[in-house]
Amino acid sequence: MSAPDNQPGPDAPGGSTGGFIGQIIAFSAGNKFITLLLVGFLCVWGYVSLRDAPLDAIPDLSDTQVIVFTEWPGRSPDLVEDQITYPISSTLLAAPKVKAVRGQSMFGMSFIYVIFEDGTDLYWARSRVLEFMSSSQARLPEGVVPTLGPDATGVGWVFQYALVDDTGKQDLQQLRSLQDFTVRYALESVQGVAEVASVGGFVKQYQIQLDPNALLAYKVGVQDVVRAVRESNQDVGGRVIELAGTEHMVRGRGYIKNKEDLESIPLRVGAGGVPVLIKNVAQVALGPDQRRGVAELDGKGDAVGGTVIMRYGENALDVINRTKERMAELEANFPDGVRFEITYDRSGLIEDSIDTLRWTLIEEMIVVSVVIFLFLLHARSALVPIITLPIAVLLSFIPMYFQGLTINIMSLGGIAVAIGAMVDASIIIIENIHKSLEDWEHGGRHGSRHAVVVRAMQEVGPSIFFSLLVITVSFMPVFTLEATEGRLFKKAHSIAFSNKRRGGHWHRTFCW
Repeated sequence: MSAPDNQPGPDAPGGSTGGFIGQIIAFSAGNKFITLLLVGFLCVWGYVSLRDAPLDAIPDLSDTQVIVFTEWPGRSPDLVEDQITYPISSTLLAAPKVKAVRGQSMFGMSFIYVIFEDGTDLYWARSRVLEFMSSSQARLPEGVVPTLGPDATGVGWVFQYALVDDTGKQDLQQLRSLQDFTVRYALESVQGVAEVASVGGFVKQYQIQLDPNALLAYKVGVQDVVRAVRESNQDVGGRVIELAGTEHMVRGRGYIKNKEDLESIPLRVGAGGVPVLIKNVAQVALGPDQRRGVAELDGKGDAVGGTVIMRYGENALDVINRTKERMAELEANFPDGVRFEITYDRSGLIEDSIDTLRWTLIEEMIVVSVVIFLFLLHARSALVPIITLPIAVLLSFIPMYFQGLTINIMSLGGIAVAIGAMVDASIIIIENIHKSLEDWEHGGRHGSRHAVVVRAMQEVGPSIFFSLLVITVSFMPVFTLEATEGRLFKKAHSIAFSNKRRGGHWHRTFCW
């Protein structure tokens, strides 16, 4: 015999049906305002987490790595290995949390890659490398100073551009000078940019081409020329002289500004007290530095450009957008005909990954809603997955944000797969409610409709919850993975996202 409508029975909200999960369902059904308020708060929280969540197109699986670069011009690889790579590498092996030290020696350059244990903070690692490098400085050749590479990871290459002159008035040397002395410094000042690497073109040089016969005739050595150029390219201080109550600052102006200044540098006093100048023993000219590579654009020939490297932990899309804004400011002041040509822009790939999740969510909501409507012929029932699916997706970003997990193609794909399980849960609940209401109507409508609906949800709610919990637990062994495969699921980088795509030039090729 059923309980009266004004008394709670075993089917009414607040009953013990379904255990703890059933009690939550009953409480939520009996306190609609509190439930709606809580869901609204969680939706806002999920939206804020989604807006600020770290996001990139690809997961960053790189090790915690610090690169030490040392230049020793003109030396052979074996000499660089013995004098630079080995002393620094052997010192860094004793640094804390170091997993491996890998050295690479080449003509005039040394690269040392210091790999730290997983979970090591990058900036802590860089400070330890600097600390241990100071002890190895005394073992290096005179004048050799090691430097650290940019504070970036293997996926920090987020943007690339070329400088193009449509008029043909600017040659490769002028474009490279524009890149090195204007564009590079302006883009490096953008928040989140670790480095702007220049590629292509010709680096401008003042070249002194010595005449061996003239050196012998004037009794001047090569080191005399080097020392004279170095000492002449500087200002010197004097003192203050007071004349007629006015102080006059006396100083020597010596910075070289043009080719004529180099030609006029004295080397020694010759016969009869006549000074021997550089132009007497050498020819001074402007020329390009020796190139170790070449850059070309779209197969049309040499080009000049740069690569923007994002700083570790920054937001990729924000960095790219800020870089584009600064480039627009620079382009307005370029010589006539000179412009930027974007050759690589990761923002399109990032935004496409967001669009994939968005369209997957919309498609599943439409399909499920149509299926429910066709089989149950009830429009309000179709609203259940339409409302619950986006709410569930929003809630999933809350723990990801607070754990610092990167939202990328892998994680978004996992959410898309999980949508299927959530859809199944919605369909089961709706179907059971309709079946219970059908039995209730055929049985004489004993009890309230509200109690029947709650009872139907309590019947299948715990089973659905624990079935989803089993699916979740089945993924737990994934988080026991280590090294690269473990970082695929555990490593986090702070890369946020923007919500508007700008046209990328994926068809461009920029090689060197």
